[in-house]
Amino acid sequence: MKKFNELFQKYSIIPTKYEFLKNVTIVSTNDNKYVIKEKNRKNKNQIFNYLHSRSFDYYPQIISDNDDEYEITEYVEQIDMPQDQKILDMIDLVALLHNKTTHYEEIDEEDNKKIYEDVNNNIVYLYSYYTDLLAIAESSVYMSPSQYMLSLNISKILGALNFCKDEIDKWYQIVKEKRKQRFVVLHNNLDLSHFIRNKNSYLLSWNKAKIDIPIFDLYKLYRRHSLDFEFSEIFRRYEHSYPLLNEEKKLFFILISLPDKLEYSHSEYQMCNNISSIIESLARTEKFISPYYTKNTEQNK
Repeated sequence: MKKFNELFQKYSIIPTKYEFLKNVTIVSTNDNKYVIKEKNRKNKNQIFNYLHSRSFDYYPQIISDNDDEYEITEYVEQIDMPQDQKILDMIDLVALLHNKTTHYEEIDEEDNKKIYEDVNNNIVYLYSYYTDLLAIAESSVYMSPSQYMLSLNISKILGALNFCKDEIDKWYQIVKEKRKQRFVVLHNNLDLSHFIRNKNSYLLSWNKAKIDIPIFDLYKLYRRHSLDFEFSEIFRRYEHSYPLLNEEKKLFFILISLPDKLEYSHSEYQMCNNISSIIESLARTEKFISPYYTKNTEQNK
């Protein structure tokens, strides 16, 4: 462990045991345990300094300096808990993070226009991609199992894209004249594995943290765990502490409704699995967001 020696000397760490994990090394001493990992962002401490100034310190204590090649943090022992409870505890902490760091900034009209154009371009690309796949399947003498499965479910995919197209147009009509926008610190890498509960709650892996609109934390969490959990309660829990603005919620619903691009595989079994995952994700998303649209329809009657 020659590469760590200078670091250990600098912080008076005398290792007694090493545990080598995927991206980190856990170092034990007679009194403590530390986590060491290579830095990929030199300015990450600026984010932590800002969080500290906002009284948000739910992350492992950083031992090393900002200019060190490696980051040393305290090791936090995780207690066992049900996964359903763990994700609710995590979303509570995310809502607190967004509450503590909310501020408003002036924006240029091009900022929201870029989001609008990016989403529209994605919709056009996916529509063309899936209609081309359907045309190939329909021109086959005998459809493969995955082609048949896609043809049976293509209306769900194209329907989701049509929904996104209608909604992004409505969203842009709301925001195109706005010149102030709500921003927060985004963890920007939310995953259940990046949350630890002990006496307190902690978020790990802040390497991608940045300032942006709050829905992107929710979006990443949803994309990673929408098939693992019922998201309605998670979202209600978040909004209980941090209600989204109308335009924020609309954009979040649009982004999670966009179907994934079907990844090609030489295995028909894998192709069918890929299609099944896309369809299940669309069905879960429709079930999740439909009550909000039903509520709006009833209110407008």
